[in-house]
Amino acid sequence: MHWRSIRKYFNLQLLKNLVGIVIGASIVSASINALIIPNHIADGGLTGIAIILHYLFNWPVSWAVFLLNLPLFILGFRMVGRNFLILSIVGVGVLSATLSLTAQLPTLTDDVLLAAMFGGVLTGIGMGIIFRSRGSLGGTDILAVLFARTTPFSVGQIILAIDAVIFIGVAVLFRPEMAMYAMIYMFIATRVVDLVQEGLSHSKSVMVVTSNPQKIANEIMEKLGRGVTFFLASGAFSGQAKQVVYCVINRTELSQIKEIVREQDPQAFMAISEVPEVVGEGFSSWRGH
Repeated sequence: MHWRSIRKYFNLQLLKNLVGIVIGASIVSASINALIIPNHIADGGLTGIAIILHYLFNWPVSWAVFLLNLPLFILGFRMVGRNFLILSIVGVGVLSATLSLTAQLPTLTDDVLLAAMFGGVLTGIGMGIIFRSRGSLGGTDILAVLFARTTPFSVGQIILAIDAVIFIGVAVLFRPEMAMYAMIYMFIATRVVDLVQEGLSHSKSVMVVTSNPQKIANEIMEKLGRGVTFFLASGAFSGQAKQVVYCVINRTELSQIKEIVREQDPQAFMAISEVPEVVGEGFSSWRGH
């Protein structure tokens, strides 16, 4: 029974991931076909190259995306992780299919700036859903992983360099404004991906260096209902041993915890940091992560 439950869970999780990849790829494809291509905006990565080939030779973007990725799949078969490669193949296959299915969508706007902005939002949402579903769109991700193993550069630096070359090519082949709109589009898409991945309900982590750690901890647990952790620390100048109070709270609770610390120890040192995402009791559940 135990093993059946595990298998059922993984089958359900796999199904949820596949549905998420399909939904995310459909949103990205709709953005490309209804906003990006009609307004002659470029994109980064291999999808950007596929769009440029469409502008130059009227090749279908769906087929160009698949064919450009094919040699990378063959090249990366033994050099990148099996799971990463499989997810990349699934992601690219679904993206190619949805690009073909949404090719006849009407143009949503003829304003290039609006198209770049809202195209970035839609693409970011779609890509964020794909990444949350453990998917990948392959392309320059695979190329970057391969180069990162033989060069001193990181994957992020290589992807940035590839996109820069593509945007320079767009500026030379077409016009500089086209590359500028493409950069606006990519910037917004990247930021939205982060929002989708991390969520909008940012929390706060609080560290308090105090001589009354137990009193502060008790007040936090009693009034806010938050768990508290103690860290042992010592002052570099005084050498005095102290306990650091650590907890994670919602934004609405920040003023309350400040009041608690002020009342219990006005001499305390308090550091507050942004926490993009928190998973666990009192915050978001592990379901869907």
